[in-house]
Amino acid sequence: MEEAFNVKISYGNQAVTLTILHHKDYFKVIYFGGIIGAVRQVDGEWELMDFQEIDAGDLPRYTPDAKGERLEIVLDEHTVYAIGKEIELYNPGND
Repeated sequence: MEEAFNVKISYGNQAVTLTILHHKDYFKVIYFGGIIGAVRQVDGEWELMDFQEIDAGDLPRYTPDAKGERLEIVLDEHTVYAIGKEIELYNPGND
C-alpha cells in the first residue's frame, strides 16, 4: 500500500510543498499532480532515480506550466538531499 504525505522544502528563496508517495523501496516526488522524479536511500545517502525505473502507475509525468505560478523544480543533488531529510523526519525507519 502506498502512503502519501507532504513535505516542505526551500527552493531558491521560496518554500515548496511536495507530495511524497512511498512505493516499494523508493519515494515518488509529486508536484501539482505529476511525478517529477523519485528518490531512494542507498548506503545512507539519498539519490535520484532514473525516470525509467519509476513505476508511475496512473500518475502523469509533471510538465511545468510556464504561464502559471508553479516553479520549474529541478531535482539536483541539493534538492534530493533536502527531500530525503524531510522524508527521514516523517518516516524515520524508512521501511
